[in-house]
Amino acid sequence: MVMAGAVAQLCISLFVPIGLVWYGRKKGWLSWKALGIGALIFLVFSQVLEKAIHIAVLEPGRPALKGTDNVWLFVLYAALAAGVFEEIGRYVGFRWLLKQKRAYGDGLSFGLGHGGTEAILLGVFGAVNTMVLMSLIQTGAFDKTIAPSLPAGQAELIKEQVLHTPFALYVVGGLERLLALAVHVALSLLVLLGVRERQFRYVVYAIFIHAAMDVLPALYQAKVITNVWAVEAVLLVWALAAVLFTRRIKRAFEQGGKKR
Repeated sequence: MVMAGAVAQLCISLFVPIGLVWYGRKKGWLSWKALGIGALIFLVFSQVLEKAIHIAVLEPGRPALKGTDNVWLFVLYAALAAGVFEEIGRYVGFRWLLKQKRAYGDGLSFGLGHGGTEAILLGVFGAVNTMVLMSLIQTGAFDKTIAPSLPAGQAELIKEQVLHTPFALYVVGGLERLLALAVHVALSLLVLLGVRERQFRYVVYAIFIHAAMDVLPALYQAKVITNVWAVEAVLLVWALAAVLFTRRIKRAFEQGGKKR
């Protein structure tokens, strides 16, 4: 069931974003340039710059800031870091890299590039990593080649996680990437509207919305909250709100286009 779960997570995380790209192209709103810039901004601001700050301020291997074990400081940092880097990244992308690409479809495409890349990096690569580890464990290669190089107890912890994670959690892991994708699209449109209207406060709104969404996952990471289903339920509410916002904000772009 572990392999089946990992395959399910991989398929959800990979083929749904690809399907949305196909759908956007078919409907005529897809912008390849905005899609690519969205992916690039995610990689640079989230995977390079934000990760560099994490290395500087977080304790290696555990959810805590260097120099303090205060859980609430960690949660505050974890929630704000993603919001600040990713929303400022969106602003940079729309403000300077997409000067001629600021229509509603461009916002959708940017969010799809951003969230789709995240889904592939976290969902697909995570699933592939699980499948590789499962194969190594089953053949005995894990104990011979990898376990000896790990700290005491870590090898058994990895094996426990791989072998006993329920099928449903792998599926939820893939679905979680889709929920995040919906939010990325909505926040991309919010930031783009701010750029169009020359109102930086929309970027600030996006930062705080993003941070608010990340509070519960940070609390789960810090083990303050232990019920993963409660976290996923709240993320579902965020995603539904994001989809509703994405539909309703289209009117603001259409009205703005008429004024211009």
